[in-house]
Amino acid sequence: MALCGIGLSQTLEGIDKWCLGGNFSTRLMVHRHFNWKTSARAQRRSSAIQCSSSRKVVSEESVQNEASVSVDDESDSGHVIRFNMGDFKILDRVSIGLSGRADEVVFEAIVKDSNSPLHNTKVVLRQLISVQAQRRGRRAIEVLKKLVRRRLMYHSYSMQVHGYVSSHTTSGRSLFTLVHGQYHGSFSLRHWLQQADWLPTLEATLVLDEESVRKVGDDSIGGPAASRQLRLIRLLMRDLLIGVNYLHSHGLAHTELRLENVHISPVDRHIKVGILGNAADFYEDGPNSSSPDSNMDRRQMMIAFDMRCVGFMMAKMVLRELMDPLIFTKFKSFLTKGIDPSCLREFLLQVLNRNSSSGNTGFQILDRNWGAGWNLLSLLLATKPSKRISCLDALRHPFLCGPRWRVDPSIDMIRWGLGSSAVRITEEYIYRQPQRARLAYFVELMEMLNPHSKPKNWLEFLPGKWRMLYCTGRHIGLTLRQPPARILVGYVRLTVTRPSKSNTNLSFTSDISFTVMTGREWPHDKTGITGKLQINSLFRLMAGRRLYIKEEKTTPGLFSSQSDAQNSLVQKLSGRKWRKAVPFKDIPSSLSVAKLVSGDIELTMSLGHPLNHNVDAAKNIVQEVRTQIPPEMFDLSKFVCGTYVDSRFLVLRGVNGSALLFTRSWS
Repeated sequence: MALCGIGLSQTLEGIDKWCLGGNFSTRLMVHRHFNWKTSARAQRRSSAIQCSSSRKVVSEESVQNEASVSVDDESDSGHVIRFNMGDFKILDRVSIGLSGRADEVVFEAIVKDSNSPLHNTKVVLRQLISVQAQRRGRRAIEVLKKLVRRRLMYHSYSMQVHGYVSSHTTSGRSLFTLVHGQYHGSFSLRHWLQQADWLPTLEATLVLDEESVRKVGDDSIGGPAASRQLRLIRLLMRDLLIGVNYLHSHGLAHTELRLENVHISPVDRHIKVGILGNAADFYEDGPNSSSPDSNMDRRQMMIAFDMRCVGFMMAKMVLRELMDPLIFTKFKSFLTKGIDPSCLREFLLQVLNRNSSSGNTGFQILDRNWGAGWNLLSLLLATKPSKRISCLDALRHPFLCGPRWRVDPSIDMIRWGLGSSAVRITEEYIYRQPQRARLAYFVELMEMLNPHSKPKNWLEFLPGKWRMLYCTGRHIGLTLRQPPARILVGYVRLTVTRPSKSNTNLSFTSDISFTVMTGREWPHDKTGITGKLQINSLFRLMAGRRLYIKEEKTTPGLFSSQSDAQNSLVQKLSGRKWRKAVPFKDIPSSLSVAKLVSGDIELTMSLGHPLNHNVDAAKNIVQEVRTQIPPEMFDLSKFVCGTYVDSRFLVLRGVNGSALLFTRSWS
């Protein structure tokens, strides 16, 4: 929130009105009489102010007694200065709170005490009105005193806190004011990102030159909007992660990381985490307490909470649509349901009403480098706290490292990249021979790097909803042929359920939605009568192996693209680039797979009126649907084995050798 001039007196008395404004389109006029000495009526009024924190309300006396010992009763160390109000010359700037807090009032002032090391320095006075606000302020001083030996490092990563003003009224009520450094433009990072011209404004504010971009491994400035935004996000995220890692390395968790609590320092133009008023210690009774296991659990949970907050901040920085509270609520609701964050891309494509990532700068940024951005986002927002990435590992992640920094990707990152690249190709919907060969090659690589080959792993990952992306077999679709019925296939999904955990039986359900266009010509709006095919079958899961048959020559035909993909695979994997990634030196003669043994098949079809009474039309519709979709989705008994599965992707092989690539669907 911007600080704006209102003409205050230096004693802060007699203020009848102030205006909250700045660079915003709306102006809020607040009428209140404020007196720094605080009359009895003002004391009652300020005590009634509601705190925006979600913590439970505690009594004023208990907080004062608890916190005053650690601040007021200690002697100054030279790093934390106790000021008096007479040490300041109050300027004509005022703001009510920061990040929407109603229990804080912020003033700008200049230190006029000639004996102070901050003489003639402009500072910010943050008067904390409510009991909980005062508790946050006193906690910030405690944290600063805890890190006093490394004060320079503290100020490199966090907002600079100089000291405090603590006094009591004649009625005995405590007054507490933090004295801290300025933040650039009086803006939080959220306010910077909400500007209409935020990208060039932030680039100018951070003074992005060739020297600064080299710090994130980049080698140039300017370029397309996606490149400029990615470069800026790398700078912001690296500053943020370094600051959070500094706190974690000193046994502290921030617990309140939000865009509203992050600022740009006017001194070094780096991102600083906000005042550590809610910082929590990893160890309740000290690191050498008698319960090390509980301390480690508490430490892990606190670090995981901070990393989740960093993930939310990164998501908002990249995808500007998440600044909308309604869309962000859907985003958080998706994560609280326990759905794996690796499905975020699939979810956001539907929430933002997009069929592909084209035209959205945020999607283009996250899709770069084989989907490295989505991988980092899923690791920051992992459902299980133990699976979330640490600050140091995040700083080494390929998404935050520019092209000048060579980062050896892990095997998990390679698997992620193969799947992400396959998804991008399928979204382009250009299935010429080069694209088909490349997709078949990616599928073969994924099968070679399958992380879950045992049936027990498949029983864990296989249940769920899967959307079909691609089939390496035949492709007919909508061609120049004259079909018996004009059918436009919508989605093709495979739902896998496990009826009982006591056995290895699985229920497969293939759902195929389509639209029947009546008439002799294709309508422009592609509207028609909706229908649905559903095929059910029971499968038994067993351990098996897939044999690789080496042939001297292959006849051109249906399997030529698959043979070419295997030959290309052998050449690629024998090169230096893939030796570290592939767990074997030579191409094996067989690989472990999950063998699928099917049972009976049940098929049902539903059609809208009036086609639901026409048997001949129904036959033509079934024939055309069977022509357009892979035969395995119509006849589930043609599935013979599963060759790849993880939290995002599934590859099933048919009896004719074709591979079907699926991505996990959240709906």
